Amino acid sequence: MAAQAIWQPKEEGLREICGVLEQHISPTSDKSRIWQQLQHYSQFPDFNNYLAFIFAHAAEGKSVEIRQAAGLLLKNNLRSAFNSIDPAYQQYIKSELLPCLGAADRHIRTTVGTIISVVVQQGRIADWLELLQVLVQCLDSSDINHMEGAMDTLSKICEDIPQELDSEVPGLVESPFDVFLPRLLQFFQSPHASLRKLSLASINEFIMLMPTALYLSMDRYIQSLLVLAHDPVAEVRKLVCSAFVQISEVNPSLLEPHLRKIIEFMLQSNKDTDDEVALEACEFWTTYCEAHLNQELLREFLPQLIPVLLSNMVYAEDDESLIDAEDDESIPDRDQDLRPRFHSSRLHGSEDMNDDDDDSLSIWNLRKCSAAGLDILSDVYGDDILPTLMPVVQAKLSTSDDETWKEREAAVLALGAIAEGCIRGLYPHLAEIVEFLIPLLDDKFPLLRSITCWTLSRFSKFVIQGVSHEKGYEKFNKILMGLLRRILDTNKRVQEAACSAFATLEEEAAEQLAPHLEVILQHLMCAFARYQRKNLRIVYDALGTLADAVGEELNQARYLQILMPPLIAKWQHLSNSDKDLFPLFESFMSIAQALGTGFFQFAEPVFQRCINIIQSQHMAKVGPISVGVKYEKEFVVCSLDLLSGLAGGLGSGIESLISPSNLRDLLLQCCMDEAPDVRQSALALLGDLARVCPGCLQPSLSEFLNVAVKQLGTSELRESISVANNACWAIGELAVKVHQEVSPIVITVISCLVPILQHTENLNRSLVENGAITLGRLALVCPEIVSPHMEHFMQSWCTALCTIRDDVEKEDAFHGLCAIVKVNPSGALNSLVYMCKAIASWNVMSENLQNEVRQVLHGYKQMIGDGAWEQCLSALDPPAKENLLKYHV
Repeated sequence: MAAQAIWQPKEEGLREICGVLEQHISPTSDKSRIWQQLQHYSQFPDFNNYLAFIFAHAAEGKSVEIRQAAGLLLKNNLRSAFNSIDPAYQQYIKSELLPCLGAADRHIRTTVGTIISVVVQQGRIADWLELLQVLVQCLDSSDINHMEGAMDTLSKICEDIPQELDSEVPGLVESPFDVFLPRLLQFFQSPHASLRKLSLASINEFIMLMPTALYLSMDRYIQSLLVLAHDPVAEVRKLVCSAFVQISEVNPSLLEPHLRKIIEFMLQSNKDTDDEVALEACEFWTTYCEAHLNQELLREFLPQLIPVLLSNMVYAEDDESLIDAEDDESIPDRDQDLRPRFHSSRLHGSEDMNDDDDDSLSIWNLRKCSAAGLDILSDVYGDDILPTLMPVVQAKLSTSDDETWKEREAAVLALGAIAEGCIRGLYPHLAEIVEFLIPLLDDKFPLLRSITCWTLSRFSKFVIQGVSHEKGYEKFNKILMGLLRRILDTNKRVQEAACSAFATLEEEAAEQLAPHLEVILQHLMCAFARYQRKNLRIVYDALGTLADAVGEELNQARYLQILMPPLIAKWQHLSNSDKDLFPLFESFMSIAQALGTGFFQFAEPVFQRCINIIQSQHMAKVGPISVGVKYEKEFVVCSLDLLSGLAGGLGSGIESLISPSNLRDLLLQCCMDEAPDVRQSALALLGDLARVCPGCLQPSLSEFLNVAVKQLGTSELRESISVANNACWAIGELAVKVHQEVSPIVITVISCLVPILQHTENLNRSLVENGAITLGRLALVCPEIVSPHMEHFMQSWCTALCTIRDDVEKEDAFHGLCAIVKVNPSGALNSLVYMCKAIASWNVMSENLQNEVRQVLHGYKQMIGDGAWEQCLSALDPPAKENLLKYHV
């Protein structure tokens, strides 16, 4: 074929491909055979030309379904291979697509929009200027098919790659978006609902990008949105709500001139008969409060808004929770009921974030959104919402018939939503609230029992505050026993809510639980025996939280007799490739740390199993078939973290388990693993072992140090900050144990840590703190190596030290600071103010360190003289100056 000739299909090829497409859309055809045929055709360079021709030409008796099938197949092929197609064929395909924009059949118009969007994604809009011309012509025509086809295509491009339309295109005076925007705004007034909807959806895609043209047209845009607020089509009203929500997130000040009208519209939309419109409108109240828009203006509307939110918190008739609510505990969970469980790698210095939602199901709906809205309103307006809210809540709670249980349930949800924001006003009535809620734990309706568990958990921290008084203790005891009772409910949904609520209570109550340990363990282990797989995970979490809360109180024979036998039986029952091991391992980790050396009686099989799992997973990575196990890194991560838990609990006692094992070699392998989360957990274990038995690492110490240092390199740091964080911490732990043996890596580590301390703005706080501590520990053990480089890092180092809480790690760092200052006093002369601020950041310092710091400060005062010293102190804020008085300088 000549390069410039226009491609033409062959009749035989057309017939053959149309025949396969006909079979392709037939429900009874052999799909795998057809797929093989299509794969065979795709090897021909002009196969996509045939598909484009079949899609674009209505003649020759081809049905719309066959044309559409050709179009969808073409779209998929272009998505994966457009840029490898001959440019002449690319041009042919483009030329066949453009006339379809105005096709008489809506399905063809919709499909061509999808294909064109894929072509623009694979190429650039600048490579297809003809498309822009045709889109403008179609939008400006009076033919509804052309307008709708162009608008559908444009909306898809806006959704997929809006930034492409907002970029400069060579040969065009304006960006494509600048050209389209006035036309899109014009379509807001179209009599055709499809054009109003598509134009509105298209502009909404640019709110986050906020091109200059849209910013300058914002007043017209918002005015037009307010006109569309009364549109008869629900989807248009939903898009109007979405636009206002997005603007309030991106640039809330743009709404201010129109705020009253927008609030009125959103309030009306929040009552819309279409749930999707109401849900989109409901999102506005949260974004409004988070954007700190005019609080006093919204306050005027609270008497209207709060009843709407409460009304929308009532379960809808089609809420799937109503169906799930009847799940009996005897019915086994289906695999699809279990969300995938992934174990998170351990991060030294991180704090757990707990989500205390009342619903484990992640489906967002109007009920949940309304509760979230009420929650944030209570945070902003506090007790001021109670006069409007409480009469409605009390009216709902005063009913007792079966028909109104959903109203009562919504009222209990409302109490939970405002528990924190309105606590000052509710606190005097806390006893009454608890008294009222406790009987609802035994209500006949499962969803009322479950929401009551959640609401009680929301009040638990305030109940704990009063536990030292007799009445306060009585409230606490009622909640405790009430939740334990519901943990043994026969309904799965209630079990889940009760167990989650109890875990919250455990965190708040901590050591207050100690006198109740026996009854708590009896209930939890009874649940452990009864629960199906999904809820069993929550029992594991509750057991782990309990161990963290009561600590060594758990280490008593009578408690261990209740707790350990069922856990060990489960441990023995689960295979090494069963993911139900993850929550069990996590539970054991907390229990080992709580029991301390008391866990030693259970430790050997736990330790050995972790070693076996890591070993078999390493073998599976090389040859899964020969081992009979599929490689899954989560098993390695989980085993490493449990070994960290054992190290934390057993302390130096773990050495007797490590000595006969090959843990050291396995750990070194894991520290070099290609998966960041495996390295992260391995380095955490390295740091834990350095703390309790550094001797067991000794034969491979230099390898461990070199591997850890490598994680601090620039490229590695960019790849995984969490890995670098743990590596940094482990180096510091090794330094204080092996002293001079770290000297070969000190300069390399400093060269990695200094940029971290100097550019903290984009980094994890934990990494910055660990970097400051590790630098101090290296200074402590190798002051003669570190001190010559002080001038490069003193200011940023001291700034980072200010943010660290008082503990043994901070103490090590300050001993290091004192050590290098003694070796090289002139190295800190330009950073004296920073050093003084760092010293002043201490609240309680050990006597030993206090003496060292006093010597350092007096040394500098003598060195620079009284006048310069006073000048240095004058640069400090009053609290810092006052804090330095204890050193008598």
